[in-house]
Amino acid sequence: MNDFFNAQVWENMWKEESDVKRASMKKHGIDPTRSFDSKAQTFDKQSFSREGKERARRIMGWLEGQGVSFDNATVLDIGAASGVFSVPFAEQGARVTAIETSPPLIELLKQNTSDFAEGQMQIVPSPFEEIDVTAMGWVKSFDLVFVSMCPVIHDWDSVEKLIQCARKFCYLSMPVVPPEHSLVKEVWPLVTDQPYPSKLTEMGYLLHLLYLKGYAYESLVTREGKSKEVSREAALQEVMTWLEHHHRLPMDERSYEIVSDYLAQTYPSDQIVIREEGRYGKVLIRLEDPSMYTRSN
Repeated sequence: MNDFFNAQVWENMWKEESDVKRASMKKHGIDPTRSFDSKAQTFDKQSFSREGKERARRIMGWLEGQGVSFDNATVLDIGAASGVFSVPFAEQGARVTAIETSPPLIELLKQNTSDFAEGQMQIVPSPFEEIDVTAMGWVKSFDLVFVSMCPVIHDWDSVEKLIQCARKFCYLSMPVVPPEHSLVKEVWPLVTDQPYPSKLTEMGYLLHLLYLKGYAYESLVTREGKSKEVSREAALQEVMTWLEHHHRLPMDERSYEIVSDYLAQTYPSDQIVIREEGRYGKVLIRLEDPSMYTRSN
């Protein structure tokens, strides 16, 4: 029981788990800084769709309800992608430093922010892990450090580096459980002979360490999802990609035939509805004013 209140034990457990995952990604040739290269156009389209814009508005509304103001604020947006949050931040009057490492996303980010005034948007094309925040003059330089669903958060040291850059607030979001794909869940027992696994992610380490280390913070967990209709062939390719990339299963001939036969028998029409969803955690760390905040109308 004493280990439950031992921050060093939790830091070590998080780092050990993270090291195993990162080693596995390296073994499979996955570079987190370039993982969105092939999906840049699709991601950009989704980000600035009506649904994508509404999601950004909901999160910004929650932040404003906790006392965050964007007007004339300085924001460090890490993992900015094509500007899904950087753009609305700037539209609300913030001066944004956007970090992104995927060249296709950087080009889209430049296009999406080209109309802003000079100096309002700075793009930094370097991994945050490689940036010396002291040399950059970033220590306590940003009113808000914002990190949404970015693998830069992988252990407590990475969290401390983020907090080091923040003057007032630091916002972090990550999955509570790995994202779920409706068809993958259906075919999983056929491919593996095992029930579909449900596993919690590092969100628990983050919340517990913030608690142990005395930070003031608000947290929120939501369940969110989206549906789409695709052809049977597109569904087959998507399921096989998920099995390989998300679950590290080989895309061998046996698995391909099992999934293909299942889709043909279960979905005789050529159109299949796929549901992707998950539980997502959001944390706002207060650095300047740790007291309770109630938004006045």
